[in-house]
Amino acid sequence: MAVALSFFHHLALGAVQRQCVTATGLQRLFGRECLLHRSRIVQCRHLKVMPPVCMGRRSSKIATRKNSQDARKSKLYGKIGKLIVQAVKAGGTDITGNARLRDVLKQAQQVSVPKDIIDRNISRAADKSQADFQEVTYEAYGAGGTGFVMECLTDNLNRSASEVRAAVQKAGGKMADPGSVMFNFQRQGQVFVSAEASEDQVFDVATDAGADDIIPAADEDDRLEGYKVMTDLTNYAELYRGLQAAALPLKDDRSGLIYNPLAVVECDDQAYDQNEQMMERLLAVDDVDAVHTNCAGLG
Repeated sequence: MAVALSFFHHLALGAVQRQCVTATGLQRLFGRECLLHRSRIVQCRHLKVMPPVCMGRRSSKIATRKNSQDARKSKLYGKIGKLIVQAVKAGGTDITGNARLRDVLKQAQQVSVPKDIIDRNISRAADKSQADFQEVTYEAYGAGGTGFVMECLTDNLNRSASEVRAAVQKAGGKMADPGSVMFNFQRQGQVFVSAEASEDQVFDVATDAGADDIIPAADEDDRLEGYKVMTDLTNYAELYRGLQAAALPLKDDRSGLIYNPLAVVECDDQAYDQNEQMMERLLAVDDVDAVHTNCAGLG
């Protein structure tokens, strides 16, 4: 028995020496507390080892989900503000005689645009130095063979062109000639219905309202978040009214006229990250109201 204890004692001391008294070797061999003798206990330092954190595409998308939602709402509010300026400059502030302004204010009410934003843009339109807004579309190439279409409503074409170009180039993209990217997209109307509605309900109402397609939409966790109800441009208003009349839960910040890709492009993680950065840079440009891409996972 004494021989066995002596052997055990020397083995443990050797492990201590080899590990420079870090106790790592003893911990692996004997656990946190190592009995060397009945009257002697060596306490090993407890080391907590955490698994490596993977920050791949899925993690990145989850981390930026709320930022994307906030940016989308901010862009919608900004666009409606510019449409108010346009409408007031064209027909004045009296909604009785200005049908265009009346329609914009109705849209603002639907998406809960704060009253101070509405009032600020009505006052802004009265400023004689405020130029009128013009619609312009830019196209760009992204990484991995992808394409981007940017919609702008701007009161300064030179400024918008310069800032869009800078955002694209800083993200490693390249501006494209008009039409060289656009042919990969189709102009359509989209009404987004929340997943609170049942699939059967959405299908029945949308079909009766003249929808061309109904596409389930999943979030980054592959959970159903709603349905994209697609239609052609001429039927968008009727489709929207039909879904709204059926009391379906609509998401106005994700509804409207869009450039829908005819086919999505799958790309590797590096290209995806680069395209995501380009999307973020473009949405940070004040004149840009919407960005469309055929990069899978970013549309």
